[in-house]
Amino acid sequence: MPAFDPARLAKGSYFLTRPSLVHYTSTRAELLGRARHLFDMVAAGHLQVRIDRTFPLAEAADAHRALTSRATAGKVLLIP
Repeated sequence: MPAFDPARLAKGSYFLTRPSLVHYTSTRAELLGRARHLFDMVAAGHLQVRIDRTFPLAEAADAHRALTSRATAGKVLLIP
């Protein structure tokens, strides 16, 4: 994929952002509460998690290659 020049966005009302988890939770308690809510939703069947592949931890390099080659459609799990 060719490089993208962010300056091209200046022609409109567009911008780039790179939020991280700290932008959405302000305390550890809030983070844990949100995580608990998410996992409760998964456990109750309200959210489906699509696991595409699993790899033994020793094959992490193969998992990374699958991800970077876009050969996956869903979550990729490393199993210790």
